[in-house]
Amino acid sequence: MHQLKQNIERYLMSCRELTTFCSQNGWIDNHTLHYEIIHEDDHEVIAFVQFEEILMEGSGQEASRISCQGRLRLLLDRYGQVTDTELL
Repeated sequence: MHQLKQNIERYLMSCRELTTFCSQNGWIDNHTLHYEIIHEDDHEVIAFVQFEEILMEGSGQEASRISCQGRLRLLLDRYGQVTDTELL
């Protein structure tokens, strides 16, 4: 279980699909990324993901932050590595 959590965390930190949950085309603040496993079996994990989207001004300064959230289905191989993602 511990290894699975590490695999999921590592995957989510670089998962491009999470940008779909951004509402203003900003950047994901990985320091605010949290997830909760809703369902788990040998082949998939369904997770509820939350993070803050960072919005920038034209000058490069941070303008604001927006809370974002969504659900993902993470498909796993037999070693617990994420092989594919589906937005729910």
